[in-house]
Amino acid sequence: MNTASDPLSAALADLGWSAFFTDQLTAEDDALVPMRIATVHRARLTAESGRGPVRLILPIATNTADYAVGDWALVEPDTNTLIRRLNRQSLLERHTEGARVPQLIAANVDTLFIATSCNDDLNPARLERYLALAAEAGTKPVIVLTKADQVPDIAPYRDQVTGLQRDLPVVAVNTKSPETLAILAPWCASGQTIAIVGSSGVGKSSLLNTLAAKTGEDAQLTGEIRESDAKGRHTTTSRSLHAIATGGWVIDTPGIRTLHVSDIAAGLGEVFAEITELAPNCRFRNCTHAHEPGCAVQAAVKAGELDSARLARWRKLTDENTANTPVQTGPRGNKITKVGGKKR
Repeated sequence: MNTASDPLSAALADLGWSAFFTDQLTAEDDALVPMRIATVHRARLTAESGRGPVRLILPIATNTADYAVGDWALVEPDTNTLIRRLNRQSLLERHTEGARVPQLIAANVDTLFIATSCNDDLNPARLERYLALAAEAGTKPVIVLTKADQVPDIAPYRDQVTGLQRDLPVVAVNTKSPETLAILAPWCASGQTIAIVGSSGVGKSSLLNTLAAKTGEDAQLTGEIRESDAKGRHTTTSRSLHAIATGGWVIDTPGIRTLHVSDIAAGLGEVFAEITELAPNCRFRNCTHAHEPGCAVQAAVKAGELDSARLARWRKLTDENTANTPVQTGPRGNKITKVGGKKR
């Protein structure tokens, strides 16, 4: 695809098309056109084509749950019939308690905006779950402190989140202010895709409205946090792809009250890098960093080099991940999958 001479190719590049997807095309795909999934519903999908929105015709037995907002798909242009989905460069997915398969959140996301408000709703333990989710998906996280205009000093809130991951960008915004566009511009260039996650009521819908310049009937519904307990109400109930006014694309997501972890050991290792890097220095290979002699992690805690609360949160998430991650068991050739490995 020549983005320099082909207007449609240029439009697709603005939409996030890249060499990663071009490399998946074969000669059999010459008659097809790529489109990006914009909304996912129980019985229908819509897509952005580079020339505008399109409602896709779905083949019989298509399961829309297999598609995420942000996916790239190949489509028959005359009928808008969905032919196949391309492999994803990144995938954000949510594991829910009791579900056999994870719930897809968003695909091919470059940056994850993790929104949390400057009030009592700010919860470092919850944010670490989002950070692990982003790390596992290969998506760059940014903490967005919302409602910054409603507190006299954002420093206490910034201090709570700055050390949650190495080199973690943290920005503070008033989600309803036009200045937000300039603050978040480094992650919103043409061809870039961001997704917004966070608890209900932290200002995700307001942030999307500002980024996408949505007003009036086009605007996403917003809801304020209750003053009594700093909890929010769900206003976004589905996922959708929107053009950012200054470039790029944003995926809105419903508020997530509970984010279970499963099969994200690598993500946890990246978020808690200071613990991961100390572990090889422990006397025992299977050290739990709780009570064993010669534990380098506990030594760092005693020396004041590692926060004991941070270690406790790492242990809780690691135990939960171990308990929820499916494992193969049984004799060779007759293995079965069970959820829940040995707890630490």
